[in-house]
Amino acid sequence: MLIEIHAIQNHSPANLNRDDLGAPKTCYFGGVLRSRISSQCIKRSIRMSTGFQTLLGGIRTRQLARLIAKRVGGKSDVKKRAAKILKECGIAPKDEDKTDMLVYTTHGAIGEMAALLEGGTEKTDAELAKEFGRLIAERTAVPDMALSGRMLETGVLTDTTVEAALQVAHAISTHEARPEVDYYVAADDVPGDDAGAGYVDEAMFASACFYKYFSIHWETLVDNLNGNEKLAAHTVGAFLRGAATVNPTGKQNSFAAHNPPDGILVEIKDSPVSYANAFAYPVSAKGGRDIVSQSIAQLATCVRDIEVGYGRPQKRVWFSPNLRYRLYVAEDKKEINLADADVKSLDDLISATVTATGHDWGEVQKVVVESQVAL
Repeated sequence: MLIEIHAIQNHSPANLNRDDLGAPKTCYFGGVLRSRISSQCIKRSIRMSTGFQTLLGGIRTRQLARLIAKRVGGKSDVKKRAAKILKECGIAPKDEDKTDMLVYTTHGAIGEMAALLEGGTEKTDAELAKEFGRLIAERTAVPDMALSGRMLETGVLTDTTVEAALQVAHAISTHEARPEVDYYVAADDVPGDDAGAGYVDEAMFASACFYKYFSIHWETLVDNLNGNEKLAAHTVGAFLRGAATVNPTGKQNSFAAHNPPDGILVEIKDSPVSYANAFAYPVSAKGGRDIVSQSIAQLATCVRDIEVGYGRPQKRVWFSPNLRYRLYVAEDKKEINLADADVKSLDDLISATVTATGHDWGEVQKVVVESQVAL
């Protein structure tokens, strides 16, 4: 079973995700330049969201030795031994505090490694390295890692890969979007003889209506969580809330582009389908429609075409705040509503989505990652 999420989200001027030159990321699609937000940027903003904190069992860091030693008291000799043991695992130290690679592990694994280190005075570094490696490889059943997966190659450890249950597309603007330049100055609060600006610079930005697409494979998620379906259902609900309410943090102090989605479509199906090609012909405001409503109209047309051509999903739920926008097409002088259910609130959308997994949203929210209890 796939839980697929499609969102139309219009952002005011922003630079949410920039390239190496500081410009908003872009791509060509349908022959024109589009604004883009990378999938990695989107995933991290959701993973770091407030609603996901009780499920955040994973930690990605180069300071693994320090974190292990901190659990034992933080003494420098303990940290040095932890670093030596990690080196035996193929995770070599870069300097006194950091390793040469970013290691994605779990709080639970770190706690167990600390306990082994504290009680392992009679064991050799090689013996402890074997235990550390087992924990890094096996202690992975936490929601963020279960969703996004893990690719970790140390050259020594084996079976460390976690297959992701989640696929995330790069968000693209539904229309042509070209970055613009903001020329700005900073004035000196204590002016002298020089009447000019105290500082002058330029910053690039763009404004765009984005199409976002996520696909969660339910069975893989449950399997990654060692068969815990309630935790998997909680993960789906928390992820959906994060996807709807959290935006990337890039340049937000300068632009404050906190614009929630105007429409979210959730589909339960067996085969993945992106509706990005709804926007191969760039959206433009026309026929009395603004850029958002025209984007939703083109999305609806694509949804209908795919439905007729390839079949209807098991369930389809449409959410727009207070049902400001509807997902429908006009055929034979009639309006065809494409959703099995229209909901006015995000809470109702989450509840309907979790219900589709066979669980109650109110009940599964009580399930948290065990390692979080000790944090």
